Amino acid sequence: MKNDMPTNHDIFSSGRWNVEEILPGIIQAEQKKRTLFQKTTKYQQISITEGETFGRALILDGKTQSTEFDEFIYHESLVHPVMVSHLQPKTIFLAGGGEGATAREILRHKHVNKIVMTDIDKEVVSACEKFLPKHHMGSFKDDRLHLVFQDSFEYLAQSPETYDIVVVDVPDPLEGGPAVSMFTKEFYEQIVSKLNPNGMMVSQCGPTNLYSLNECFTPAANTIKYVFPTTFQYHVHIPSFGTTWGFVIGSLGPKPNNFSAQKIDNILIKREIDQLRMYDGLTHQGIFSLPKYLRKSLDLETRIATIQDPISVD
Repeated sequence: MKNDMPTNHDIFSSGRWNVEEILPGIIQAEQKKRTLFQKTTKYQQISITEGETFGRALILDGKTQSTEFDEFIYHESLVHPVMVSHLQPKTIFLAGGGEGATAREILRHKHVNKIVMTDIDKEVVSACEKFLPKHHMGSFKDDRLHLVFQDSFEYLAQSPETYDIVVVDVPDPLEGGPAVSMFTKEFYEQIVSKLNPNGMMVSQCGPTNLYSLNECFTPAANTIKYVFPTTFQYHVHIPSFGTTWGFVIGSLGPKPNNFSAQKIDNILIKREIDQLRMYDGLTHQGIFSLPKYLRKSLDLETRIATIQDPISVD
């Protein structure tokens, strides 16, 4: 009988598989149909591929950022908990989000009149606009989106504008990567200085599995807690990441974990947001209910990430 299972040699050397280390000694591999785009820019390695299971995927520096199959889980979870918790957010600052899917979700809220999106790597955005249409769904062409190709930290420092909500959708703080400074006390302080009264921010903060939760999630959460008067942590499972993924909200007023499921659903109805696949009131309550081991790890965390001593993951 012919054995169709790939050998280690097939996976690592044939080029027919997207291979990513999830944990030391554990990989996730997906058979690849084709590579649509590949380039090393000034800032990072970009790859857009089409896989058998997850469809088209954006991969930066070897790390999957999102895939067609399950990007809605990540992007709806990143955007809507903070958006519905604010009474009526009109001005949004988006750090990163090169696929255009984060902007897509923000733009579902019709009362938003302006998003300033900054991405340091123009080539990522251009490639995503061309090869990932199911991600952005035309969001780059919305007149409310103002796209700036600049480091987000530098832009905030120079701009006099203020915002109701800041969304941080940048890659993990890989050593030597472009996002390290955006997981620091100094960056979060800059965000606070640009928020309107009752303003809020949310950031993706990395994996929350037992092995990796202290690499980025707990120190980032503790750093945000150091800067903001109130913070809220939540996580979701994302199949293409092979793990649960964490997010942290910093708030100058609203408390998203106090919202009932019915209140969330009523807000979504009022705002005419009816095409979500992941997020609703019941989901909102569930994602903020963290397991005991994660709550304990957050309570024990003491690190504060700074420019001089940043979070850095392998």
